[in-house]
Amino acid sequence: MALSFTFVIIGSGNIGATYARALANIDGASLGGLVSRSGRRPDWLPEETEVADSLGELQRPFDGVILCTPNGTHHVQAKEAAALGKHVLTEKVLDITRENMDQMTQACDGAGVTLAVTFQRRMSPDNVAVKALLDATALGRVFAADMRVKFYRDMDYYNSGDYRGGYAIDGGGPFIQQAAHNVDIFTWFFGMPCKVVSMLDTFTHEIEAEDHGVALLRYANGMIGTVTASTATKPGFAPILEIHGERGSLVMENDEITAWHVDGVDRPQQQVDFEVHSGAGTAAVEDTAGHEAIVKDFIEAAKTGRQPMVPASSGRLATELVLQIYEGKV
Repeated sequence: MALSFTFVIIGSGNIGATYARALANIDGASLGGLVSRSGRRPDWLPEETEVADSLGELQRPFDGVILCTPNGTHHVQAKEAAALGKHVLTEKVLDITRENMDQMTQACDGAGVTLAVTFQRRMSPDNVAVKALLDATALGRVFAADMRVKFYRDMDYYNSGDYRGGYAIDGGGPFIQQAAHNVDIFTWFFGMPCKVVSMLDTFTHEIEAEDHGVALLRYANGMIGTVTASTATKPGFAPILEIHGERGSLVMENDEITAWHVDGVDRPQQQVDFEVHSGAGTAAVEDTAGHEAIVKDFIEAAKTGRQPMVPASSGRLATELVLQIYEGKV
């Protein structure tokens, strides 16, 4: 039986349109309003949907909000929603500083509302299967994990918002923006490292932050990891994760297992067709399956009181790791 749940989307940009399409495909979910900082009504918004400048001005009742605003503003809207007793689902990342993340988490915990992050790659069946195998140490001791997120964005992308590619609002370059989904998978699989060293620079864009970099991660169990993030690698490539353990190796491309060489362990069989936008060459999201899965999970968690798939406590680790990467620059 579908659980009835009404959302308000905060933010009138393209990612809001993605959520609007996702909500239309979910039984019991509805879009009750839009908060637009500019006051504009975007073309993708249904005519009957209420638009307001703030949550407090909305006339129709709602259960929760979806934050579709720039990274560094998430804590502001989350605290506003929590003060009204509304559940909060935020587009990645949770926020860009430890203080901001603490503030929004404390506000939602204090109000007794659910706070979750849209890291939809966790819903990929192959990622779920690999996570279970790692938790069960089925690969033996994992000694190496290498993630490459070599995307491309042109200057038109960065010029589309004066905050893009800066530290104040975006929080940085591709590590905290485009590659954040993949960094989340890395922390979900392996946790946090004990030491981080990185090399970052700006090569092909006129932006404040990096557009290409590599981080070297050392874990308490000895594992050595690498994470490459870029928006300078034209034309953009699907993300790759290679994992090497005592019993063998596996390769994942855009969250699907493409090579499996693990002794004594059968390759997981994908049971459902599930596609996640790779983000390699464009930010536009066409397939909403991942967002739908996250929203469905969020509704059930908010209604039943259970933990969502990506709670703030876990979702914040992507930002934590990126901050360590930035702090570990040499």
